Amino acid sequence: MKTTLYDYQQDGKDALKAALSSGSRKVIAQAATGAGKTKLAASIILDALSKGKRVAFVVPYLTLIDQTIRSFEAEGLEVMRDMAIIQGQHVWRNHNCPLQICSKDTLAMRSSFLDVDLVIVDEAHISSQFLYQWMKMRPNTFWIGLTATPWQRGMAKHWDDLVVIATASDLIKRGYLSNFRVYAPSQPDLTGVKTSLGDYNQKQLAERTNVPDLVASIVDTWLKMAKGRPTICYAVNCAHAQMIQADFQRAGIVAGYVDAHTEAEDRQTLFKSFASGETEVICNVGVLVAGFDSDVRCIILATPTKSEIKFVQCVGRGLRTADGKDYCLILDHSNTHQTLGFVTDIHHDELDDGKPKKASKAEKKEPVPKPCPKCACLLFKGVCPQCGFSARSQSGVEHGEGELVEITKGKKVYTPAEKQEIWAMLKHYQIQKGYSKGWTYHTCLEMIGTTPAQQDILPLLPNEKVLGFIKHKQIKNSKRRTATSRASNG
Repeated sequence: MKTTLYDYQQDGKDALKAALSSGSRKVIAQAATGAGKTKLAASIILDALSKGKRVAFVVPYLTLIDQTIRSFEAEGLEVMRDMAIIQGQHVWRNHNCPLQICSKDTLAMRSSFLDVDLVIVDEAHISSQFLYQWMKMRPNTFWIGLTATPWQRGMAKHWDDLVVIATASDLIKRGYLSNFRVYAPSQPDLTGVKTSLGDYNQKQLAERTNVPDLVASIVDTWLKMAKGRPTICYAVNCAHAQMIQADFQRAGIVAGYVDAHTEAEDRQTLFKSFASGETEVICNVGVLVAGFDSDVRCIILATPTKSEIKFVQCVGRGLRTADGKDYCLILDHSNTHQTLGFVTDIHHDELDDGKPKKASKAEKKEPVPKPCPKCACLLFKGVCPQCGFSARSQSGVEHGEGELVEITKGKKVYTPAEKQEIWAMLKHYQIQKGYSKGWTYHTCLEMIGTTPAQQDILPLLPNEKVLGFIKHKQIKNSKRRTATSRASNG
């Protein structure tokens, strides 16, 4: 049986064959989450089996074994005739089958370097010393690595080539993946949080995110913007995820919880409940990043990250198309989009060689989106695609919600958008510090000499300019209090 591929899958398959025929024996195939990597793999495997070749398909998670079997069965491969499983003491063991679906951990524990013609590695961005040793032990074997995010540091040391089959941006434009909208309603204060192994220090991160105000904002925002959308929420750690789950439940929302220690049976029960619509939200900690193909229409990012791989894998869970799905709503409470940009803008043409990257002075930093001051929808510049708010300069006149403000020399004249942005930042600081609402009004007045007409807007993480003014104000007040104290005591 020959499986039918989409045009981009067939082009990718041809490109892989060309790369392997040109001398590369270890090739990474990049395809976005939802692009059909397993279907592509099935087509390659069927070709290999028809030529009498033996193949190993290696997965990093146990949950992917059953999913892979189901996918391959749909393409005409039969268990215990064409394929068997190497995982623990699995009942479907048969070393005579030409295709072996393998748990990477089981192979590693047994030091089992299978002598096959082709190895296909799923989620190949995950580093594995066992796989690298296997590659050295079997230099005549062909290797194909499948991943949506081939950006792991040092991958070029182990893989020869990269074939880009389909990016998320390409597939969204062509309708194979769902479009998305991103809102940044609230963000934690990450000032001073250290970096560990390329990402935020998890202990310090938990202290900044596992606070009642932020959790309440997550639930309130979801109730206003996403109720009715099947949702998965990514949290920092177990305590954080459970706190968010509890807040959802107090609001009358059926919310589940899953982490790496959740039993397989309980996990499947939860996933079935989610698929049926009974469970509305699943709060998780680093679990729903692979092998979860349910209809997801809202992603809550509650864990800040500097990792492009983690970020793209998480958002990818919501980009699959579904009947009646207009777009995936992303509620970013982590500030990640404002750090890394949109997932569709993240791309690298080459595998990382592990060498430190030296930034060129001429190299310009890529722009990142900012929240619309009115509705918090993330955008770069121009008219907000959600609420229509506009703040653009033309011929020395600033346009904003029908209000015109002339730009003059001398004293700074703030546009409506700038007023709202500063107000939103001061509001964020006021809420964080527990100050009265009047603090925002008086500080805004003191900083820019006015306040915005629209004040019922979502808080926004303060930038350096606003924080600098607040610090200046605090120092000035402190000096005044000191002077007053000295005068009264003198």
